[in-house]
Amino acid sequence: MKKQVVKANLLLLLAAAIWGFAFVAQRVGMKYIGAFTFNAVRFALGSISLIPLILFYNNKNTLKNKKGDLKHVFTAGVLAGILLFIAASLQQVGLLGTTAGKAAFVTGLYIVFVPIMGIFLKQYIGINSWAGAIIAIMGLYFLCVTEKLSISYSDFLELLCAFFFAIHILVIDYLSQRVDTLKLAFFQFSTCSILSLITAISFENITINGILQASIPIIYGGICSVGIAYTLQIVAQKHAEPSHAAIILSMEAFFGTIGGFIILKEHLGVKGILGCALMLIGMLLSQAKISKNDDVAV
Repeated sequence: MKKQVVKANLLLLLAAAIWGFAFVAQRVGMKYIGAFTFNAVRFALGSISLIPLILFYNNKNTLKNKKGDLKHVFTAGVLAGILLFIAASLQQVGLLGTTAGKAAFVTGLYIVFVPIMGIFLKQYIGINSWAGAIIAIMGLYFLCVTEKLSISYSDFLELLCAFFFAIHILVIDYLSQRVDTLKLAFFQFSTCSILSLITAISFENITINGILQASIPIIYGGICSVGIAYTLQIVAQKHAEPSHAAIILSMEAFFGTIGGFIILKEHLGVKGILGCALMLIGMLLSQAKISKNDDVAV
């Protein structure tokens, strides 16, 4: 059993690495196509990549009949897809004016927002979540706030993105208990792709040449970031503790910064590194479990 847990944690770490480096792919892709065009193709590929898994599990008869109601899962998928569209659009547009590392860390604040938002759902929030939120906000200040005490437009979009991703996570947590998760993912990715395409047609100049030039970042963002990483998460979370999974997946921000530094030659400076460190500590602390004896469980 312990080997399964270790394997699950390693798979989650791989998923976090894939998602982290996806920030680099998203920045590179927008050199050739618009933000909404990138998301439209990316999420279309992601939804298509899930079809073999859906067919496989249907053939294995592992899905419960009550979760197979196509009408319910479609409605749930559209709702989740609308939220995903808002969050992904804010993230993608924000990346036009900020670094991959910054975007990764600011987006990662959803890990802090989720337990705080849980208050409105009458969910218990521990002192560690409040402490983590305060430390993360301090980190956000060092990372994003300028000497004029202002935050850039792009960083603000990433902050809004984190807020909507937090709402999306809470909605997914509710819906995934009621409908099949793979089909839910398929319909939410499809909805996000369609909404992105409609927006791209309205505001962007879509060219086949641009899409071909951005093909590698699109394929990475669609197949690897959406299809493969999502599958790894599903497989791994069968054997991983939820709190452990959240902590490991928060390393996405770390990998985003590493990817930006190695591939895009992005530099954060001493203040930025301090901000990232504080935000990472805040993220991890907000997800730590504290026992009745006040011992932190990692």
